[in-house]
Amino acid sequence: MIDVFGLSHKDSGPLSVTTGADRNESATESPSSPGRRGPRHEQVVFCSDERSGLYAIIAVYSTALGPALGGTRFYPYESEQAALADVLNLSRAMAYKNALAGLDLGGGKAVIIGDPSRDKSEALLRAYGRFVESLGGRYYTACDVGTYSEDMDIVARESSYVTGRTPAHGGAGDSSILTAFGVFQGMRAAAEHTFGSPTLRGRRVGVEGVGKVGRRLVDHLLEDGAEVVICDVNEEAADLVRRSRPSVDVVADTAALIASDLDVYAPCALGGALNETTVPLLRARVVCGAANNQLADPGIGKLLVERGILYAPDYVVNSGGVIQVADEIEGFNMERARARAAQIFDTTARIFALAADDGVPPATAADRLAERRMSEVGRLRGIWLRR
Repeated sequence: MIDVFGLSHKDSGPLSVTTGADRNESATESPSSPGRRGPRHEQVVFCSDERSGLYAIIAVYSTALGPALGGTRFYPYESEQAALADVLNLSRAMAYKNALAGLDLGGGKAVIIGDPSRDKSEALLRAYGRFVESLGGRYYTACDVGTYSEDMDIVARESSYVTGRTPAHGGAGDSSILTAFGVFQGMRAAAEHTFGSPTLRGRRVGVEGVGKVGRRLVDHLLEDGAEVVICDVNEEAADLVRRSRPSVDVVADTAALIASDLDVYAPCALGGALNETTVPLLRARVVCGAANNQLADPGIGKLLVERGILYAPDYVVNSGGVIQVADEIEGFNMERARARAAQIFDTTARIFALAADDGVPPATAADRLAERRMSEVGRLRGIWLRR
């Protein structure tokens, strides 16, 4: 069965419908402002297939710019409420990320509730694909935590609205390539704004988390002439970087990295890296990294400004990955996708300029820029065209 609340779609196919108010009133609130009614999601779909064990939620925040695009997170949430809160926040963030990336795509996200190491199966992924297909193209899915390109190949056996596939099936493959490249472009823009030159040469950059994205970012930084210091909770990941890049320094943990004499701090691990405890200890003048949701709460952006630390909004600089998978919709071309990801430099610089002109934190300026594009372009949908 599927339960749907929000706006239904005429092409969604036969659905069993219950009201959102009956299920969870909090879904009508703005995810960024708990307890306050704000912009509603267009559509939230609960998907269940008992035989395969599938239980998923698909959230479409906005289709003002085009079909919603966002990955599928496979995670053992402790409750349906926790999964719902996550998918609402993530889908809203994707709308803003896609808008600022210059894509003609809206924001959406999906979560599958379960342990991917135990519960993932061909039957479950194909069942999920049929639910994605039932939305008639309002939502394109891709990889996220707990899902991989190979999984998207299976989902695509039941749906036309799948991206982030393997190269063997015409996909882009590893999206960390352009994610890291985009973060580097954002960091160059931050360096120009702060230090007067769009290069990290001679600057000391601390990278927290050297998984696929962080490791590639280290490569870009070293090639640009930066000094790099890293840390990772996974000692093997840090050792791998140290063996291949002997000039890189390694510190014990995040606390040691934050307290280091850095020019730039690049969080590339978990969210919430910037909080009331870490920001007062931070010595870097720039924060620019790949991790999602780096600000523990909206007030941290103001705290960074007060300390004279320039923050490059994470959903702006880490959008290279979504640019890469979105390019598959047209038929993947790495050169074209890389050229678009290079524009992250200009977008980041524009956000810094707007923030300075308006006297607001960069995250606020980024929100305003995204909302403006969604409003202005979305308005054009009222101009009738023959199809």
